[in-house]
This record gives sequence, C-alpha cells and structure tokens, in this order.
Amino acid sequence: MAAPSGAGAWRLWAGLVPLLLLFATAEEGPSTAEFDVRPGGMVHSFSRSLGDYTCTFTYASQGGTNEQWQMSIGVSEDNKLFSCSVWRPQGKSYLFFTQFKAEVKGAKIEYGMAYSQAATGGQSDVPLKAEEFEITETTVAHKEGKFRSELSKLVIVAKTPHDEL
Repeated sequence: MAAPSGAGAWRLWAGLVPLLLLFATAEEGPSTAEFDVRPGGMVHSFSRSLGDYTCTFTYASQGGTNEQWQMSIGVSEDNKLFSCSVWRPQGKSYLFFTQFKAEVKGAKIEYGMAYSQAATGGQSDVPLKAEEFEITETTVAHKEGKFRSELSKLVIVAKTPHDEL
C-alpha cells in the first residue's frame, strides 16, 4: 500500500478525508479527541475506537514541553471506509520525534500520509519524504534511520471488510 502518486491523486485524497469525517455516520458517529504529546523519550500511545474499528497513535519524542494534539476518526456513510487523522492543530510540532506509528484495527489501509507540518493560517500541509515512512496494510510508521524526526500530522483512510447484503 502506498500514497497515491501525482498531484491530482493527492488532491483527490486530501479533499476526500475531510468529507469522510464530515459526512460520516455510524452508531456512535465521528469524533475528535484532544490528547497531549509528551516529550521525555518514553513510548506513549493514544487510541480511539468507533464501532469495530480502532486507531492507535504510538510515539516517542524529545525536547520542549507537552503539545496538544487531536485525533479524529470516522466511518463513511456506506460503512466501507474508516478514517483516522492525528495532528497538531497549531501546525508545526517543535518536538523531536524518535519514532511514530499509527495503526488501524478492523480495516486495511488504502491511503496513508505523514506530514512534517499541518496546514494552518494559509499554509499548506508539508508531507514527509517517501523514504521517511512506510505504509503497510494496517500501519503508517517511521523508517528507522531515514525519518528526520519532524511530525505534525498523520492521515489514514482504510477499507473496512463491510459486505453488501
């Protein structure tokens, strides 16, 4: 699994993710939760679940003080896609990340992207270079020795095992 190539494909996914979160319907509905990313070198995790699907963000970081981040999860109206976004609302994180992993359970990743800067105040998202992270069926994670320690946003869109009746 990999991020789409070309500007057109990227714009398609970038436009689709907010729509998934906005129009998602499920028993519990889409949700956004705030959490602190804590430096100190220890491994920390934050998880959110929606029905049969879970998104977990695991990381270790150094420097500075706690930063407030958010995680949004949602399921598409037809229950075929699960989305998870993790980001720092202020845009750029000033923490030095030694590792990161976003993992989904209950669905397989169709699209994943990691960013060194999240869009705020007229600035655009700045994606990590492809060699800095890897995408599997269930994770978006740093690549050991290649990741440059800057992270401000992760986006995952995963296909659910939903079957039509």
